Amino acid sequence: MAPPTRPILLGITLSCLAAISTAEAKERLILAIGGEPEQGFDPLLGWGQYGNPLFQSTLLSRGKDLSPQPELATEWSLSEDRLTWTLTLREDARFADGTSLTAEDVAYTFNTAAEAGGRADLSALEEANAVDDQTVTLRLHTPRITFIDQLMTLGIVPHAKRDNGYSGQYGRYPLGSGPYQLVEWQEGEQLIVERNPYFYGPAPAFDRLIFLFTGEDATLSAAYAGQIDIASIPPALAANVPGHMQRVTMESVDNRGILFPMQSANGEHAASGAPIGNDVTADLTIRQAINLAVDRQTLVEIALHGYGRPAYGPADGLPWSSEEERIEAPDMTRAEELLDAAGWQLGDDGQRYKDGLPARFRLTYPSSDTTRQLLAEVSAEMVRPLGIEMQPTGRHWDEIQREAIHQDAIMFGFGSHSPQEVYYLFHSQHGGNGFYNSGLYANTEVDTHLDAAQAAESVETANQYWRAAQWDGTTGYGVRGDSSWAWLVNLEHVYFANTCLDVGELGVAPHGHGWPITANLLEWRWTCD
Repeated sequence: MAPPTRPILLGITLSCLAAISTAEAKERLILAIGGEPEQGFDPLLGWGQYGNPLFQSTLLSRGKDLSPQPELATEWSLSEDRLTWTLTLREDARFADGTSLTAEDVAYTFNTAAEAGGRADLSALEEANAVDDQTVTLRLHTPRITFIDQLMTLGIVPHAKRDNGYSGQYGRYPLGSGPYQLVEWQEGEQLIVERNPYFYGPAPAFDRLIFLFTGEDATLSAAYAGQIDIASIPPALAANVPGHMQRVTMESVDNRGILFPMQSANGEHAASGAPIGNDVTADLTIRQAINLAVDRQTLVEIALHGYGRPAYGPADGLPWSSEEERIEAPDMTRAEELLDAAGWQLGDDGQRYKDGLPARFRLTYPSSDTTRQLLAEVSAEMVRPLGIEMQPTGRHWDEIQREAIHQDAIMFGFGSHSPQEVYYLFHSQHGGNGFYNSGLYANTEVDTHLDAAQAAESVETANQYWRAAQWDGTTGYGVRGDSSWAWLVNLEHVYFANTCLDVGELGVAPHGHGWPITANLLEWRWTCD
């Protein structure tokens, strides 16, 4: 696909942005919400899986209650054997170059994304076919209840055979049928977009959006200087709101927690070569004691400055998570009793030992993330009185993946609108699959429940199996079972927005501070004259 030839707005800086008048601001919005994608704006490589693809349209969209709603598809159905999706497309959908979007583009997108092996999990797809211009079928190898999530997240790209079709440069020069089209992307600095004149939906209130990719300090300074209209703000800096702005909070299932290596130290991972296992965290009692020792509400107050809530699982409050997945914590007495009974004896130095092995391990976090650092440090202090030493250690993500991912406890963040993430995190077949299940958790009973959920005939039945994988009365991945994680907090996403900007009714955000807030962008309005 060739680069755009229309005039490009160049050289926008914070200093000139400050000169934009109030009248112009009705048509032009300046955002500093982060989230610049490393691989560009290519849905086949993962763009849009967390949040809103902006440039592209999806077959379905999510309602406020996360239920599927019409988007490109006006009708959809699943065959009785649950193997074939049939979708009817709207006739007025056009790409930003004015050409019609057809079923051929949809089939190409799904087939190519399946081959690309990006963040979109299309492993269940056998083949997508265009029946006619407005009808597409998606044939699966096997029933998969979560496949519908890809209909709500995978942005549709133009077929490669088109004049402006998909190519290796698509991530930099995306062409889609969404409400906006790209004007210019200066990597690490800014993204400029404008209305797609061929968008089939209601015209966005703002003709042009300018996304600034600035660090926390620069973003805050620009907010106070009146140079931006909406800014993503870390909880620690959210108390003092500039006079011309309002604090906007977005509820989320974006969580943070400690993933434990589940195996004893036993060599290297076959694919990554990273060391495997940790003899301390492989002990169930250690994991149980840590879950009992951490005071989650205090972590919310200290690390999130009150902008969040305690977490006990990967999807608290969502239908596929058990409402009973709670423990009374902190309970130091119970934690000490468990450790004593398991042979973890307290030494004169205040450290616990079992057969000469000290209860000591690294708690690793990405060094660029101040919130995770604070969670790690405060959690370590909460656990220390038990005689367990978690050693907070900041590392770059590359180093974590290369050396620590299977042998250190990791302060991770997840949170999704789909139970597919639960499958990734806890099914043994995904052990060592990137960040998912990097602790190499394996429980055959949990696998059975997760597989039954994917093969279920209805969402309601699937949710019963998802919850059983967490705890079925005997075993599970959750705090009442294997305690494979110590989930700590669910974040609220915090923004400063101009008092003249009405962002409408925000939904529940998934993991990823930034793009999720733009999911209802068509509802945003400027309320001042």
